[in-house]
Amino acid sequence: MNAKVISSPANQTIKDIKALEMRKRRKETGLFRAEGLRTIIEGMELNAELKIVAYLTDLRDRPDIIKVRDYCLSCGGEALEVTEAVLEKISHKDNPQAVIGVFKQTFKDLSEIDPSRATCWVVLEEVRDPGNLGTIMRTIDGVGADGVILVGNCCDPYSIEAVRATMGSIFVMPIATATREEYLEWAKDWPGQKIGTTLQDSVDYREVTYTPPILLVMGNEQAGLTGPMRIACSHIVRLPMNGRADSLNLSIATGIMLYKMLED
Repeated sequence: MNAKVISSPANQTIKDIKALEMRKRRKETGLFRAEGLRTIIEGMELNAELKIVAYLTDLRDRPDIIKVRDYCLSCGGEALEVTEAVLEKISHKDNPQAVIGVFKQTFKDLSEIDPSRATCWVVLEEVRDPGNLGTIMRTIDGVGADGVILVGNCCDPYSIEAVRATMGSIFVMPIATATREEYLEWAKDWPGQKIGTTLQDSVDYREVTYTPPILLVMGNEQAGLTGPMRIACSHIVRLPMNGRADSLNLSIATGIMLYKMLED
């Protein structure tokens, strides 16, 4: 099977790709959009399920494009050769890419997480900034931690902004989601440490000896951890602020904690 040639932005498949900008549509389809050849090749190399790939017709004879096209077709997907006008319609406006892929989302259930095989899972309560979330997922991948648990009303890990910030780590990142109540019930049986970060009733993060399996529990960018989430932690720590600023960006704070915990 060869690629389909599409020259009209009104094509239904093109409209479907464009619609993946909306969280509602991503949830309905179980799909997400990734932009840029490098990111798409990384997904391919990590065996992510590529459902659609769209690229400029002028690129069709490039070996890397042929490889991506053939991989997409082997996944049972669609390969689309498109015009610049079509690509502009579905590209992110501030940084248009010559290649766009549509991949299948993957989520884990809390019941699938095995503490006996875990080092550290990062628990994020109501994280709202997709750039923060994507950066945290990239850091989790970089330090060799296990994955992320999104609790409550979090931003979408498969939004364009979050996917871009992961720099390809989205394809290997185990992601679980839960309501606050579901997480608290599940965490009761966690056999290891549950490390929360907040200023209230906390100790310096360097004073704790960290022993896997660990849940690192981080709160919302503005409000921090809610009371129930804080109470459920076995340890509460803080990052000391020695300058004028009274807090750190969530992704920076998470990275500091991960490197400290996993070096002990």
